[in-house]
Amino acid sequence: MSKRDYYELLGVSRSASDQEIKSAYRKLAVKYHPDKNPGDKEAEDRFKEAAEAYSVLGDPQKRAQYDRFGHSGVGANVGFDPTIFSEFGDIFGDFFGFGDIFGTGSRRRSTAQRGSDLRYDLEISFMDAAFGLKTKIKVPRLETCQSCSGSGAAKGSSPITCPTCQGHGQVRYQQGFFSISRTCQQCQGTGRVVKNVCKECRGEGRVQTEETLEVKIPAGVDNGSRLRIAGGGEAGLQGGPPGDLYVVLFVKEHEFFERQENNVYCTIPISFPQAALGAEIIVPTLEGEERLQIPEGTQSGSIFRIKGKGIPSLNGKGRGDQFVTVNIATPTKLNREQKKLLEQFAEVSKVENRPLEKKILDKVKDIFG
Repeated sequence: MSKRDYYELLGVSRSASDQEIKSAYRKLAVKYHPDKNPGDKEAEDRFKEAAEAYSVLGDPQKRAQYDRFGHSGVGANVGFDPTIFSEFGDIFGDFFGFGDIFGTGSRRRSTAQRGSDLRYDLEISFMDAAFGLKTKIKVPRLETCQSCSGSGAAKGSSPITCPTCQGHGQVRYQQGFFSISRTCQQCQGTGRVVKNVCKECRGEGRVQTEETLEVKIPAGVDNGSRLRIAGGGEAGLQGGPPGDLYVVLFVKEHEFFERQENNVYCTIPISFPQAALGAEIIVPTLEGEERLQIPEGTQSGSIFRIKGKGIPSLNGKGRGDQFVTVNIATPTKLNREQKKLLEQFAEVSKVENRPLEKKILDKVKDIFG
């Protein structure tokens, strides 16, 4: 009996991509899987045909031979090949609850398992973020049980080989023409069973503890920075390595300084005479006070830069700057002498400001036509 065209079997065109061929085969494999069609000989045959077609079209070299010479180009011995299922072992596991099919690959769960990673949120001050610090934190986590050394078995005893799977962690079943493996239910894939359970950890091999760890926070960290402490997470199972601890930093706002990247910003009030005549003022910085020269005629909102007084770079190379915005403070209460002097200044300024006032009025007229 002549064989059907492989493209026709999978329901794809001859120009189909590798992904389209793979996708078509997956759909047919699930549809005609013997577990979904128990005792259905026709479904079993369709399943085998789809597998045979994919074993050729899924291989670029075989596909090229088939496209050129047809069935004769791939040899008379091409047929149902169980090894192609190694690629789709997880598909059948997801749909039918089974793992390794036809013994094409081991799905045995490793006895040792890495511990879980942990997260610890730590709030620090603005200054601590700028210059770093050493601090201690208390981290609740699962530690290896000292009583049983993580085995889960009581003192004087040890876990025994699982009698159901003989220590393999999987049990093999015959399902139609399949030989299928799935995780052993008695030992949950570990291959071992604890008869005499440790009273301290109740057979878990780990106990809940709270450990104090020293954390070194480098200078220059920012809000949301994350520090990794290798091995600071939970202990692994059955001798597996511990997970890691991630310390996430939250930086409090400062009442005076504001940070933008590695630069700091602040606002300083100055008097009208200081702005008009110029002055030397004292400015707070992250590391004490600094003298800043205000030139005469300074306008409110002017910004001055103090180089190298910002946040140190996290990589240790250099640091940012400090930017100082000056605002002219208007006095709310004046004595008689101050009022008199200002009135005299205002009188003199009327004459000086008339050309300026005229220019402003002309601009307003231009805007509104």
